[in-house]
Amino acid sequence: MQKRYLLFLSLILLIMIMAGCSSNQQAKKPKEQKKVELTVSAAASLQNALNDIKTKFEKEHPNIVINYNFGASGALQQQISQGAPVDLFFSAAEDKFDKLVQDGLIERSKRTDLVGNELVLVVPKDGNKGIHAFEDLVKANKIAIGTPESVPAGQYAKETLEHLHAWKAIEGKAVYAKDVRQVLTYVETNNVDAGIVYKTDALISPKVKIAAMAKEDSHGPIIYPVGVIKNSSHPKEAQLFYDYLQGQTSINILEKYGFKGLQ
Repeated sequence: MQKRYLLFLSLILLIMIMAGCSSNQQAKKPKEQKKVELTVSAAASLQNALNDIKTKFEKEHPNIVINYNFGASGALQQQISQGAPVDLFFSAAEDKFDKLVQDGLIERSKRTDLVGNELVLVVPKDGNKGIHAFEDLVKANKIAIGTPESVPAGQYAKETLEHLHAWKAIEGKAVYAKDVRQVLTYVETNNVDAGIVYKTDALISPKVKIAAMAKEDSHGPIIYPVGVIKNSSHPKEAQLFYDYLQGQTSINILEKYGFKGLQ
């Protein structure tokens, strides 16, 4: 009886020791950091460059996940104005961005003009309409541009054509797109004879060729501002990504895709 009792006590003691060791190991095990998801609303023309930046950033900051919402800057600005849960805004136009600054949704101290771009006329790679300049657009049956009211590239396109006194002649041929990437798609698929996009968009497509470049004085300056949304749910992480976008790694990637540094 006594032997059974001692054996029972020994088993209880062994279980307690093992439980203690297990709890100590659990206590020593570092707590896994909870992943933070950031939503970044960005101009469609930034898609390729920002995806490369996301890969590098997430590798360096494994606890932060970047989710992009790409589209026309005007449409994205409207979404943010209406309360969409966004942490950063990377616009292709200063006026759309400045509207959010004026409305108090982005602090002036947390915004910067990051890069620039150029406007080009593109035609299908195998196009045979003889379009080699903006003035040649009279030969086209259909010309794709972004909707000027919401797509900055479309706004710059209209300004350029007005500067050349060609807008009235081609306005009736215009096919309006929801963003600059849709303009590119229309040209790639031969649904139009020409389109006006950013140089960065033209460079990524093997299906189009640049027919002409718009002169800088033919339209407003193409500047891409970026900033942190004031009511971001994750201000610390948003600031971290905002700073990263301004770093040399990000600038190198943006320039690789054809964006112009502003320094």
